[in-house]
Amino acid sequence: MKFKQNISIINALMRITCGFTFLTWATAKMVKKPWKSQSYIIVVMLSAMKIGEGILRYCPVVDAMENGQNLMTNERKQENESNQSDLY
Repeated sequence: MKFKQNISIINALMRITCGFTFLTWATAKMVKKPWKSQSYIIVVMLSAMKIGEGILRYCPVVDAMENGQNLMTNERKQENESNQSDLY
């Protein structure tokens, strides 16, 4: 899979920092209360995802939003072109 980096270096550093912070918090809670570990596993997985996004500097949500914006812009251009051609 080929992808283009779509987040800035500052954004990537913030994702890595917050990811490691929440990962540390969740693992500490899991050690103290292992019987409640199921809810903390979700936080661990989300934190790991944020760390990965920061390292790769690629966010699939940002990519999807950009693609959606491009599709909407292209559709509007096509509508405007078809409306203008109908007038002439």
